[in-house]
Amino acid sequence: MAASASSTMLLSSKSSRASLSWKNQLASTSGFRLSGVTLPRRSLRQCPRFIVYSMDAKPTVLVAEKLGEAGLKLLKEFANVDCSYNLSPEELCTKISLCDALVVRSGTKVTREIFESSGGRLKVVGRAGVGIDNVDLAAATEHGCLVVNAPTANTVAAAEHGIALLTAMARNVAQADASVKAGKWLRNKYVGVSLVGKTLAVMGFGKVGSEVARRAKGLGMHVIAHDPYAPADRARAIGVQLVSFDEALASADFISLHMPLTPATKQILNDETFAKMKKGVRIVNVARGGVIDEEALVRALDAGIVAQAALDVFTVEPPPKDSKLIQHENVTATPHLGASTTEAQEGVAIEVAEAVVGALKGELSATAVNAPMVPAEVLLELKPFVVLAEKLGRLAVQLVAGGSGVKSVKVTYGSARAPDDLDTRLLRAMITKGMIEPISSVFINLVNADFTAKQRGLQISEERLLLDGSPESPVEFIQVQIANVESKFASAISDSGEIRVEGRVKDGVPHLTKVGSFEVDVSLEGSIILCSQVDQPGMIGKVGSVLGEENVNVSFMSVGRVAPRKQAVMAIGVDEQPSKESLKRIGEIPAIQEFVYLGL
Repeated sequence: MAASASSTMLLSSKSSRASLSWKNQLASTSGFRLSGVTLPRRSLRQCPRFIVYSMDAKPTVLVAEKLGEAGLKLLKEFANVDCSYNLSPEELCTKISLCDALVVRSGTKVTREIFESSGGRLKVVGRAGVGIDNVDLAAATEHGCLVVNAPTANTVAAAEHGIALLTAMARNVAQADASVKAGKWLRNKYVGVSLVGKTLAVMGFGKVGSEVARRAKGLGMHVIAHDPYAPADRARAIGVQLVSFDEALASADFISLHMPLTPATKQILNDETFAKMKKGVRIVNVARGGVIDEEALVRALDAGIVAQAALDVFTVEPPPKDSKLIQHENVTATPHLGASTTEAQEGVAIEVAEAVVGALKGELSATAVNAPMVPAEVLLELKPFVVLAEKLGRLAVQLVAGGSGVKSVKVTYGSARAPDDLDTRLLRAMITKGMIEPISSVFINLVNADFTAKQRGLQISEERLLLDGSPESPVEFIQVQIANVESKFASAISDSGEIRVEGRVKDGVPHLTKVGSFEVDVSLEGSIILCSQVDQPGMIGKVGSVLGEENVNVSFMSVGRVAPRKQAVMAIGVDEQPSKESLKRIGEIPAIQEFVYLGL
């Protein structure tokens, strides 16, 4: 199926010779400029760029690391799936140009080179797990690639493994097991410590950290936590006290790490911080290996500052066989098993597969990590307004006449909700997408919309009008204005001199409700023909007859007028694109002064 091109056509019955302007959505257009740069003029004879799929074509998903069967099944129902494991960086760069999506776990580094090698085809990277430190998010965003993860499915599994390591370390389970299997019976050597009444410091009070805290409370431990972003009320609800970083280190008998690896947390446990700890502290790490300076931990173990450590993650995985840390008798080590339960593996596979398929369908994901972060319930509520926002942006920019430089856009939201209850980041991103994509050869999505706008010098300002009424709906209307430009449809210019379009959501469907100063009401489905005319009887029938003769279905028709028999704007929604001949005939109807065809 050929991807439909958004086209703009303008016929004027006032000139002695009808003129036609045409533009493909994916190509540079004649006369449009961003930030003062005029895009090159294209000949109408030059073949436009289309993305063409056969009727049974499917996107291609490269699965670079092992994924649960349930997730693979979901992917295969929608896409062609290439399971190629243990690829070298060079092999991955070679393959990626043929792939629309990439699914990895923690072992594959998704670098800038991979995004550059994709040639713009890669649209989504799915990380089967929570952490995304193996994905270059900046490069993904610049290349318009969405990155999604699976943040919830392995939460319980990781927390359970943390507790398993905690208890196994306290009672020397691993060491005693190895001793017995070696034919020894050393009951006095492997005397452990009790957990009841001990203080556990949970460093990082997110999903996994809070689940560990709940389970530790059940073991009779006193739990404190450090997390600069955790809400105090959530901690109190579990019975956990939030404390400073230094207080957590100084008070803890056990420390459990649950923080992401960032520049701020890299080697956060080091010689200096180990020196602040209570002598004989025990450390569990099921988060990221890089948060511990491993050489410093060996020194702390040898000095007795740290009595024991139980580690599931390491700076280099797998760690060297001769690693002093791994070989240390007071270290219990597992090979990154935090999410390795049957249930978690299937859950992660399903969660990431659903996110990847949704992204390839163009749906919004609550698990996106390099897009405006919107809670799932808000995402659901905003969904019809997201569609409205993109289509208003697309309409507005198609009304700009050739030669006009689009530099400044103002977006106004009318809402009965307080500003703190209305997050417009996603709506702004979609308006930006709608405005840039029809006049640029760059693929735009909600990930790179803001980045691309800034790169092109396009400034988008926002204004909110607080309305009286019920705040049940997040937005009553969205208005898009482009200032300091000429319009190919003069009636789209408002009284204040800007191109103005406004829309609302009605029964879940986006509607165009204002063009310039004219009130209209037409569903933003299919495409739209706007006609500026003298208001007189028979106009709807005349235009409808021309379209009907070509079997073009009219979905909506609305007329906004200044006064009876005066100036009016007719908005016509059509399901199919009329031919050039039909559009020319519409332009020749005597009462029609100008019109424009706008592809959505």
